[in-house]
Amino acid sequence: MVDYHAANNNNQQYSAGGQQVYMQQDDEWDRDMLLDPAWEKQQRKTFTAWCNSHLRKAGTQIENIEQDFRDGLKLMLLLEVISGERLPKPERGKMRVHKINNVNKALDFIASKGVKLVSIGAEEIVDGNAKMTLGMIWTIILRFAIQDISVEETSAKEGLLLWCQRKTAPYKNVNVQNFHISWKDGLAFNALIHRHRPELIDYDKLRKDDPITNLNNAFEVAEKYLDIPKMLDAEDIVNTARPDEKAIMTYVSSFYHAFSGAQKAETAANRICKVLAVNQENEHLMEDYEKLASDLLEWIRRTIPWLENRAPERTMHEMQQKLEDFRGYRRVHKPPKVQEKCQLEINFNTLQTKLRLSNRPAFMPSEGRMVSDINGAWHSLEHAEKGYEEWLLTEIRRLERLDHLAEKFRQKAAIHEAWTEGKEAMLTQKDYETASLSEVKALLKKHEAFESDLAAHQDRVEQIAAIAQELNELDYYDSPSVNARCQKICEQWDRLGSLTQSRRESLERTEKQLESIDGLYLEYAKRAAPFNNWMEGAMEDLQDMFIVHNIEEIQGLISAHEQFKSTLPEADKERQGIQGIQSGVQSIAQQHGIRLAVGNPYTSITPQAIDSKWEKVQQLVPQRDQALQEELSRQQSNDHLRRKFATQANMVGPWIQNKMEEIGRISIEMNGTLEDQLSHLRQYEQTIIDYKPHIDTLEGDHQLIQEALIFDNKYTTYTMEHLRVGWEQLLTTIARTINEIENQILTRDAKGISQEQLHEYRASFNHFDKDHSGGLMAEEFKACLISLGYDVESNKQGDAEFARIMGVVDPNNSGVVTFQAFIDFMSRETTDTDTADQVIASFKILAGDKNYITAEELRRELPPDQAEYCIARMAPYTGPDAAPGALDYMSFSTALYGESDL
Repeated sequence: MVDYHAANNNNQQYSAGGQQVYMQQDDEWDRDMLLDPAWEKQQRKTFTAWCNSHLRKAGTQIENIEQDFRDGLKLMLLLEVISGERLPKPERGKMRVHKINNVNKALDFIASKGVKLVSIGAEEIVDGNAKMTLGMIWTIILRFAIQDISVEETSAKEGLLLWCQRKTAPYKNVNVQNFHISWKDGLAFNALIHRHRPELIDYDKLRKDDPITNLNNAFEVAEKYLDIPKMLDAEDIVNTARPDEKAIMTYVSSFYHAFSGAQKAETAANRICKVLAVNQENEHLMEDYEKLASDLLEWIRRTIPWLENRAPERTMHEMQQKLEDFRGYRRVHKPPKVQEKCQLEINFNTLQTKLRLSNRPAFMPSEGRMVSDINGAWHSLEHAEKGYEEWLLTEIRRLERLDHLAEKFRQKAAIHEAWTEGKEAMLTQKDYETASLSEVKALLKKHEAFESDLAAHQDRVEQIAAIAQELNELDYYDSPSVNARCQKICEQWDRLGSLTQSRRESLERTEKQLESIDGLYLEYAKRAAPFNNWMEGAMEDLQDMFIVHNIEEIQGLISAHEQFKSTLPEADKERQGIQGIQSGVQSIAQQHGIRLAVGNPYTSITPQAIDSKWEKVQQLVPQRDQALQEELSRQQSNDHLRRKFATQANMVGPWIQNKMEEIGRISIEMNGTLEDQLSHLRQYEQTIIDYKPHIDTLEGDHQLIQEALIFDNKYTTYTMEHLRVGWEQLLTTIARTINEIENQILTRDAKGISQEQLHEYRASFNHFDKDHSGGLMAEEFKACLISLGYDVESNKQGDAEFARIMGVVDPNNSGVVTFQAFIDFMSRETTDTDTADQVIASFKILAGDKNYITAEELRRELPPDQAEYCIARMAPYTGPDAAPGALDYMSFSTALYGESDL
């Protein structure tokens, strides 16, 4: 007989397409490990418990799995319970053949379910073969408890394993990879229960290092609350190196089936919730539609009466306000309602679509709230809106015509009233009684112009009356005030006509009376005007401010004034003649009882004004005499100051210029040794300093000139500013020249340059200093170097060398090379000097051949002040061989020669 375990690996599942493998076993360990007593014990216990969990539904159970199935009766009963189908009627006999037949019926039923039983026969079961019996039960478990488990199209075992992995994934210390050692600590069992029934397990209190407690807790909870019988002992699992996979799978499948029922209930609840949610959403949309429709219809109901109101207004402003309200309705109030109507239709269509998609009956709004009802009401609204707008525009045009006429009436009336304002007072005044002849003539001309203007306004008065009549005919609301105003204008017009005639007569009578004295007034005006102008000009000249700068100018003014005084007697005769004419006018007026005007119509110059101005001229003449004499004295004093300053300045100016030229010659000629030149220059400097009192005297004279406000001096071309600058330049030049000689001596002594070399350098420098400025431009300096034998010709190498030299002699890039810079360069080029490398070598000797030096060594080897100078300026040494307090003498030495920053 073939071993069960080998056959078990060939169990098949049938489908419409033929025979297929539905469960595959791990044959590498399965066939041998079943012989392990521990595994057999686990299978016996698990399979027995599994069978009893189904047999108890039929009111029975088994105690010994290989004995209680021998007669086939309970085996057939088990298959009926787990399949829900009826098997052939069992044989009740006690003979071996009866038992074999019953077992064969059970095996045939198993085979009919697509399971190919290899090497398992009825005889082995009847004989109580434990291995064959356990294999048969495992086949039944696979077919009826595990085969239907499938997750994401995986096989039964893989599907069950994937289900376990997904359910336990969130739990710590749980990692289900198989159906044996992954379950030994019991946490996976507890995780499955807690995932579906969290109230049954306090997962956080479980410990991975206490598997017995974990397993017992899961088995007891499953048996008590989930109706899953205890199929294994915790000790059997823990004490086995590798628990039996079939036992674990059987146990786990019970959990799967227990929780799959809950999953179905949850799915059913979710479906109900989904259906209810759809229904609730639809009801909410229906309620929203009803409310939105009701609100929109109510708004339309309230708005249409307002649009149908045709009550006219009295004024254009009131009608325009109505039009503005209507525009506000169109612009502000209606657009949201248009949006609501659109949204209402959208909501209705959306609701009907959702109802249709969810197999619900179509929504039927309450009576009067159908979309068609709303469209009808909206059409009525727009019809009323159109009629209201047309009425508004028609009424506005009517009122506009009335307002135009009324405004035209008001404008013409206002223009007329403004024109007539003051006219009655003007026509009744007696201004001609005190007017002169020319004024009366002017009043007559003015009156004639007024009469023409009055006649021209006749048409406006007639137009005002016609407009008032038209407003009355059109039933203008303010006709009473229009009529009253028109009546007032007409009555005033009649009064103006009468007053105009009366004034003309009075003016013509007065004109004849005044013509008799007009001739005298005219003669007075002709003579008074030029005399008055002469007096005003004289007063202006006598009071005119004069500014003179020399004696000649003031003498000219005095001569002109004497000539003016000689004309005064003739002027007084003319004044007396003019006053006689005015006396004649007064005599004639008294004789004829004529009331004269306030002044002469031909002139504003009164006799009193002429006498007043004549007295003023008489007063100004001696005042002018005094002012001119005072100015003459002042100009004489100023001229004395000019001469005094000029005398001194004409002496000092040339002296300064002469000394400047002499200093230039001394610096260029190089007579004698440098010491002789220095001695000569210092004597020269003392001579210049001794001349300082002359400058001080000039400063005092210049101060007096400034206080006298003298701005020019014809006696000299020198100004104090010019002399002051020349003096300061002279002092600077002598000091700079002395300093240059001193520096040349220092350079000669320090560099060992001979007197002859210095003379040669100075001669070369002076030769190329064409303008004697004391400095050479770049090209002049280049020519000087070439003359001394330097290779700075115009080629690449020469240009580079010249650029180097210019960087030395002109570090500030001023473009000018001084003689001192030239001497320094030539001394460096021709003499030996200390270098940074020599100083570094010296410091290295003091430091004992180290790369650094300490403060103690410096204080020991150098004078105190120089040691402290070095310590204060040397940077700390940071090399790899540095010691505490080490100082960097190398950077200090290079900084001394400007080769780095100190």
